Amino acid sequence: MCMHDEAATHYIDMIDQTTLGHRFITQEFNVTPRVGWQIDSFGHSSVQAYLLGAEVGFDSLFFGRIDYQDIATRKNEKSLEVVWRGSKSLGSSAQIFAGAFPRLYFPPSDNFYFDTDNVHAPLVQDDMNLGDYNVADRINDFVSEAISQANITRTNHIMWTMGNDFTYQYANSWFSQMDKFIHHVNQDGRVNALYSTPSIYTDAKYATNESWPIKSDDFFPYASEVNAYWTGYFTSRPALKRYVRMMSSYHLAARQLEFFKGISKSGPNTDSLADALAIAQHHDAVSGTSRQHVADDYTKRLSIGYKEAEKVVAESLSCLISSRSSTGCKSVVTKFQQCPLLNISYCPPSEVDLSKGKHLVIVVYNPLGWKREDVIKIPVVSEKVTVKDSTGKEIESQILPLLNASVTIRNDHVKAYLGIAPSVTTSYWLAFSATVPPLGFSTYMVSSAATQTATTSEKHTVYKTETSQNETIKVGPGNLKLIYSGNDGKLIQYTNSRSSVKEPVKQSFSYYPGDDGGVEDYGEDGNPHFRQASGAYVFRPNGTYPIKSEGQVSLTIFRGPLLDEIHERINSWIYQVTRVYREKEHAEIEFTIGPIPVDDGIGKEIVTKITTSMRTNKQFYTDSNGRDFIQRIRDYRKDWDLEVNQPVAGNYYPINLGIYTKDNNTELSVLVDRSVGGSSIVDGQLELMLHRRLLADDDKGILEQLNETVCIEHDCKGLTITGKYHLRIDPLGEGAKWRRSFGQEIYSPFLLAFTEQNGDDWTNSHVTTFSGMDPSYTLPDNVAIITLQELEDGKVLFRLAHLYEIEEDKHLSVMASVELKKVFANKKIKHITEMSLSANQERREMERKRLVWNVQGSSEQGPKGLRGGPVDPTKLVVNLAPMEIRTFTIDF
Repeated sequence: MCMHDEAATHYIDMIDQTTLGHRFITQEFNVTPRVGWQIDSFGHSSVQAYLLGAEVGFDSLFFGRIDYQDIATRKNEKSLEVVWRGSKSLGSSAQIFAGAFPRLYFPPSDNFYFDTDNVHAPLVQDDMNLGDYNVADRINDFVSEAISQANITRTNHIMWTMGNDFTYQYANSWFSQMDKFIHHVNQDGRVNALYSTPSIYTDAKYATNESWPIKSDDFFPYASEVNAYWTGYFTSRPALKRYVRMMSSYHLAARQLEFFKGISKSGPNTDSLADALAIAQHHDAVSGTSRQHVADDYTKRLSIGYKEAEKVVAESLSCLISSRSSTGCKSVVTKFQQCPLLNISYCPPSEVDLSKGKHLVIVVYNPLGWKREDVIKIPVVSEKVTVKDSTGKEIESQILPLLNASVTIRNDHVKAYLGIAPSVTTSYWLAFSATVPPLGFSTYMVSSAATQTATTSEKHTVYKTETSQNETIKVGPGNLKLIYSGNDGKLIQYTNSRSSVKEPVKQSFSYYPGDDGGVEDYGEDGNPHFRQASGAYVFRPNGTYPIKSEGQVSLTIFRGPLLDEIHERINSWIYQVTRVYREKEHAEIEFTIGPIPVDDGIGKEIVTKITTSMRTNKQFYTDSNGRDFIQRIRDYRKDWDLEVNQPVAGNYYPINLGIYTKDNNTELSVLVDRSVGGSSIVDGQLELMLHRRLLADDDKGILEQLNETVCIEHDCKGLTITGKYHLRIDPLGEGAKWRRSFGQEIYSPFLLAFTEQNGDDWTNSHVTTFSGMDPSYTLPDNVAIITLQELEDGKVLFRLAHLYEIEEDKHLSVMASVELKKVFANKKIKHITEMSLSANQERREMERKRLVWNVQGSSEQGPKGLRGGPVDPTKLVVNLAPMEIRTFTIDF
């Protein structure tokens, strides 16, 4: 549907939007695209190459933006065009011919730019009767540029991209000149010119039988020139990035429930949300690089799509819980409500008075293919409540206070987003542990209790002290303990009694002042030269400053049986809550940042740093669109000798799933809830950029400052964001399982739906637990269902993804098997067809047509990578190799 971004996008969103576009092209034009055209994305990911390139059936991929140092090297080495092997797991079986343009996506020089606003390029005057006849000169110009480009590429075929942004508003000004050039140049005979397409160009290159250099990893980070690293957009507009991720996971779950109920021909469906999500992947959308009114439009479309999908979810759950009744799914009896603003402590369905005999029914849906347990937190108005599970058994629960910091965010943002103030004063969080079957739901009931049965969290306040003391504070009800200093309340150690990990660790906040792009010097002509500013695209720090804690209270701790919470007021605009759960071995850090103060005239870029004593030797790892992890080495590029001019911005990389580092003993991992930028600027340390507010434009196209505000009536303040990241330290070699399995849980959280019940007969009149699969079956730990969607023709689109790379985990980086008869236990599969990743052609036809490129330095194609074999139509077992994604259409 669009030219998506390649840094801030999740691979599931990239697949979904490409599928939507490719199927549209098939339906409207009966055409199967062969070429990827990512000419304006700001850097390029390995996932784009092998997954959204080779695996969708492309023969080639072309792009415009790679680092200015990289492109200079490639011109010298004639390696602008390569065979790109983006996946070490899939090897040459998922390679693609890829080409970087020598001059972005522009004509070869301004001498061949023919839009109406350019008066400098000489027009071809081929009327010999006129005095400005210039055919010979213009042919020589053309041939000179052609030879110049031929000297930096291989074979005798070159491509000129004749256009630019905002051009062809008057197409005749271009085509009239190109017609003349083609005619006269071909008459001259030194070169042959023709109107072409990327497909024709690809076939011409392939026919030469040339051997091409191999490219691995990716093209991040991207710098367009000295000091202009386009790494700020990895974090720009963090609230939009989080909203896109929330809607992505909701869309996945909503399509599953739509499948279980059956798609509605006339009622609500998930199409509107799919369309909104697709356009939100644009390289100036989720990237955070649009103007404010355009960003507002993206969020508006997502909100409209969500409201319709919300009805699909409510009706589907009502159908599924009511199957014991005689009405079946013909009419919706139970009205479910949901809480899209739960992240700001606002959930009207749970904030009800239960003292008069009502019960709050919570249906918890699990979109993952394995049984799952997690702690649910909802706001309630009274601490005197009890929680029962699907069998009617009372379960353990915990009450935590809703503190002023959360109340302020709740009140302000409910008024800002909904135009109303909350009608209920909520003082508590209710926490309880939910266990839910795969692709299914469990039901929990919250009721009023005459005496309090939920455990009230024990409060402990730590004050700063001037005197030196050795007291420490240990927090955590399970295996994981976080140790804090009794002097200043700072985190000092991470210990895990099960894994025997004991690691000194600190966590802090800092900010980078964004360069304002002021005058750097003056040229000989007296005109000023300006510095590169930090803006929506570019990260240009001007120093770094720690953010120190303010006030006398350093910590407030709440302890309970399910979790402990550590609350820290860092300053007037940063608040942090760290949670340690009894049944989990990682720390959850929730941050609230904003409004970032700019009264001093300085824009600021806020980072958090996790510091350990690990000896990591400049090395760390970041994910590619939530899939493969790629090794990064500080101040180093594998493809060229890097000249370091920005030691911070030049070492930033996009993070969608997580970042980790390791030494000879230990792995430190951090997983995120949205796209952010991050790095390891110091050995043993990881940092994430969480928020940005800037007062200068970086002159890369927006012509607007990245200065987001939220307005309540006429009172506008800088944007405040909330978010989470998750921290874990493991023995060497044991971190991958957590990163992969919990990473899926972050992407696909429980979906909660609420309704009220009078009386105690819910269990007898409703289905209280459900699984869409065979009750005895669960997916392997290394496989996820990433698509379960009923299509308009009645077929079902089904995708499975192996979650591990080769050699990533000694037990899980292996072939996995999925039994479709048990996944679809309630249906009979009549026919199954394996498709390309974007589901617009059969897989076997795609493989038959695939071009096999020669590579330099080897007569062989290199390791192909392991693949799962054909699906036996009788056994219906799908095998998946590491990092393999398989796509099917199924007839029932």
